Amino acid sequence: MLLCLRIENFALIDQLELEFGAGLNVLTGETGAGKSIILDAIDAALGGKVSSRVIRTGTSRAMVEATFTSNAPLAAWLTEQEIDLLDENSVVISREITATGSNIRSRSRVNGVLVNRQIMGGMRERLVEITAQGQTVQVGQSAQVRDWLDLYGGDSLMQQRHKVATSFSSYQQAHLALEKRRTSERERLQQFDLLTYQVQELGAANLSEPNELEPLGQERERLNHVVDLQQMSYKVYQALYQNDNETPAAADLLGDSETILNDMVEYDSQLQHLLELVRDAQAAVMEVGRQINAYGDGLEADPHRLEEVEERIQELKQICRKYGPTLTEAIAYYQRIQEELAQLNDSEQSIEKLEQQEKAYFEKLTQASNQLTQMRSKAAANLESRLIAELKPLAMEKVKFLVEILPAFPTAMGADKITFTFSSNPGEPLQPLTEVASGGEMSRFLLALKACFSQVDVAGTMVFDEIDVGVSGRVAQAIAEKLHQLSQRNQVLCVTHQPLVAAMADRHFRVDKQTINEGKGKKANNGNAEQRTVVRVTTLDNLNTRREELAQLAGGKSASDAIAFAESLLLQAANHRRREHT
Repeated sequence: MLLCLRIENFALIDQLELEFGAGLNVLTGETGAGKSIILDAIDAALGGKVSSRVIRTGTSRAMVEATFTSNAPLAAWLTEQEIDLLDENSVVISREITATGSNIRSRSRVNGVLVNRQIMGGMRERLVEITAQGQTVQVGQSAQVRDWLDLYGGDSLMQQRHKVATSFSSYQQAHLALEKRRTSERERLQQFDLLTYQVQELGAANLSEPNELEPLGQERERLNHVVDLQQMSYKVYQALYQNDNETPAAADLLGDSETILNDMVEYDSQLQHLLELVRDAQAAVMEVGRQINAYGDGLEADPHRLEEVEERIQELKQICRKYGPTLTEAIAYYQRIQEELAQLNDSEQSIEKLEQQEKAYFEKLTQASNQLTQMRSKAAANLESRLIAELKPLAMEKVKFLVEILPAFPTAMGADKITFTFSSNPGEPLQPLTEVASGGEMSRFLLALKACFSQVDVAGTMVFDEIDVGVSGRVAQAIAEKLHQLSQRNQVLCVTHQPLVAAMADRHFRVDKQTINEGKGKKANNGNAEQRTVVRVTTLDNLNTRREELAQLAGGKSASDAIAFAESLLLQAANHRRREHT
């Protein structure tokens, strides 16, 4: 239940604080007095859309704060959202709206905790139900009508709808996997052919040694310079070991040095280590001479082997250009595409298997949707009889109403297209409600529909914005009694122009506009104090003020006949309330 509404700088409201009570709360006033602004403020507090126009001219910040009573389900939900409860068992919802230039920002809080739009949506569902003639558009939307019917069907129907949504998600995933496989089959085959070719090419290259190019390059250089190497090795041999020229070889010179040092050692033993070094050097030179001679003798020109080396080098370089740039990377790529090729060739994910999976999930979805349709048909029959019963007291005794459920392709919400069909005149066929109902009939239909919902889902606070527009006399009285009936189970807030409805109120507010001189020191161009229009709300808490307001609604003037009519309305309302309680 909404306990208190505090508003600052919202549209034409500068400062306003209203305390609401249980039962039927009515707001009256002349057209354009600002009644709907108060309902807009409630909507804004609960996360409704706002624009910069809601911020009062001359200010940059608007604030709306609504205090509601809490209950066990709401308290449990708030605990799940990690929002602390207040000691006085109430919930305080506030929204601050600020404008900076052309930008508008808003912040919502619940019990002082900053919350997002999703949490505010959850709060709205649990606290308030707003009904207005503007919902005519919603009545014509199959999705909205379906949601209303499902809500009326209760928890078991909503649980089945959740099963349908789960089945649809599984089917959709299977369907998307199949479509992806079908659309990518050509790409898969092209990729398969490409990888097959690459695997064959890399396999034929017999890649095993990442450093294979380096020794091949050395071998190619050796084979290309065999003659040069033979000539140079012979020269080294001559210089070290055996020289046919007049110049002695290094081994001969070292031999001569050894002879001399040997003689010197006989006289000075300290030279022994030098003698050993010379002997070692001579032995090393002679060994190098023999090996270089053998190397030169072993060199042979091998054009065939050179050709093989050249071809292998070119092959490996080509592999590096295509799959490298190094042999190490080419070998790693070869290993990777072998795995990819195996996956592409995996028969377990064939199109046939995916088709079977899609079919199985679609059958489950169809079965779940059929069960949901049956439950909806049962709920529709119940709603039809209940709604007709609610409409009869509203001067619609001959009305016919049918919830039309037609098959549709399954979605997450089932396989039904749902339409409210209606006929208010005997002999006329049922047609879509939005096409045949007048404004007054639509008002009464929405009121009866909310009365049906109130029996299965208690919203706490129900708000009706001029739901009685377009009706008068007996119908207005019936609407008043229906609103009073709803207020026995829910708190009801109602904006009305009907004195019959206002007379039934448990708490009555009059809304009007006033012109005030705003602020000290503020002056208009003519030098006078600046005048501003503001909305004021008066609580009509005694018989005289209520009588005068009803007289204004009924006759426009506080004439004796209007006063008498107002008194009769109040007496009639009091009698009705007594009958309701006995």
